[in-house]
Amino acid sequence: MFAISLGDGAELGLLEPWQAEEYFAHIERGRAFIGQYIGLADAARDLGSARAFLQSYADKQAADGGRIFGIRIDGTLVGGVLFPRFDAATGCCEVGCWLEPAGVGRGLITRAAGILIDWAVDVRGMHRVEWHAATGNTPSTNVAKRLGMVREGVLRQNHRHHGTRHDTEVWSVLAPEWKAHREH
Repeated sequence: MFAISLGDGAELGLLEPWQAEEYFAHIERGRAFIGQYIGLADAARDLGSARAFLQSYADKQAADGGRIFGIRIDGTLVGGVLFPRFDAATGCCEVGCWLEPAGVGRGLITRAAGILIDWAVDVRGMHRVEWHAATGNTPSTNVAKRLGMVREGVLRQNHRHHGTRHDTEVWSVLAPEWKAHREH
């Protein structure tokens, strides 16, 4: 229910606190892979913290400050996309993602992120959509490229993850650019 087809048996749908057991099982399956560049897996160390993480996004959604969605293949949660930051007043938001190995190489993130950007631009009137990725996370920067985003720069060693400082690439697409990109 409330799912959008991504093709090939995959769907994009809601991810809510009541789904914490499913979410935690997914994180456990992909913990090492998911945690390479982002702290998402660290935020779900047990069922309680997984539920709290999903609740934080339910609270963000209620405040119109963020949202989280799951990607399922044949009913199994394999990743997701989210708005970690959503600011309707400024017309700026950020889209992010994660994926376990079972979902890699299918174009799921590109299609799901495109759906989020469509909604942000067309329905909510967002003017600027950002994508942040660790410099070494080539699959993530490749998604930004496929989405027609422009690499704006690098925040040098701004992100500490597992004891190592990482650079973060900032990519973005503006509403007129997104609309032109969709037409191609």
